[in-house]
Amino acid sequence: MSYLEHFGFEQEPFSNAPDARFYFDSEQHQQAQRRLRFAVDSNKGLAVVVGGIGTGKTTLARRMLDLLGTERYQSSLLIMVHSGITPEWLLSHIALQMGVATPGNDRLVILRQLYERLLEIDAQGRRAVILIDEAQMLQTRELMEEFRGLLNLEIPGRKLLNILFFGLPELEENLRLDPPLAQRVAMRCELTSLTAGNTASYIWHRLRIAGGQRMVFDDDAIAAVHQYAGGVPRLINTLCDNCLFEGALLNREQIDEKIVIDMAKALDLHGDAAPRSEEVDLDQGLEQIESMLERLEMKSCPLA
Repeated sequence: MSYLEHFGFEQEPFSNAPDARFYFDSEQHQQAQRRLRFAVDSNKGLAVVVGGIGTGKTTLARRMLDLLGTERYQSSLLIMVHSGITPEWLLSHIALQMGVATPGNDRLVILRQLYERLLEIDAQGRRAVILIDEAQMLQTRELMEEFRGLLNLEIPGRKLLNILFFGLPELEENLRLDPPLAQRVAMRCELTSLTAGNTASYIWHRLRIAGGQRMVFDDDAIAAVHQYAGGVPRLINTLCDNCLFEGALLNREQIDEKIVIDMAKALDLHGDAAPRSEEVDLDQGLEQIESMLERLEMKSCPLA
């Protein structure tokens, strides 16, 4: 029997594979969305999102792409998978993503094609948006200069292309390779680790989306998950997934603190103790879960 059957889930609640259904709309993600949307709708040009490993940058980038519907936006997401990208490759792929059917072989030709396509998009009353994930891979001044050139594609009164960077903190060092580009950052957002309360809400959110009808982690287990994962969503997923598997092997109905500690040690997770100020935050998160569970029970009770 898999742990899905043991705990009554319809699917894995803590997979790290991208899945829009599991998107957790934390307060900081809501604020980032609002800021990025404002930057795009106001044609600010360049906005940057930075955060540590596993804090949800890619998830946010995909969420933004979903929110930028085709009626009002021509948008596309490019993921930088390595640092050997050339300016020519970059320019050609951005042109393709913006709808240039056959980008030329010459940089100036591609720029002219892209400019003409951006004029078409603007004439349709739409915004052109390129989202760049793993942007810390852009490690040369030539690449930064290319983006500065793209931001110069404009008509009187407004820019024709908006660029959203998502990356690790070192992205900001890369931007400073071309100081004029760094000065053009119109909006900056930073994603940090989840608080203790948000960790509790995050765990319940994913359990519920996966078909769970109850909170299978007890209070001490949730606190331990937050401590050992450091509030990092990717690590929370990995740790909780292992805990559920172990709990099923032990035929437990509830995940307790000992299981979390054992799995954290097996994964070589050390984490940091949560600050005392977060204890109230955790209580608030658990209260929110209890309230949601009560509403769930009310909905499931048959009418007399």
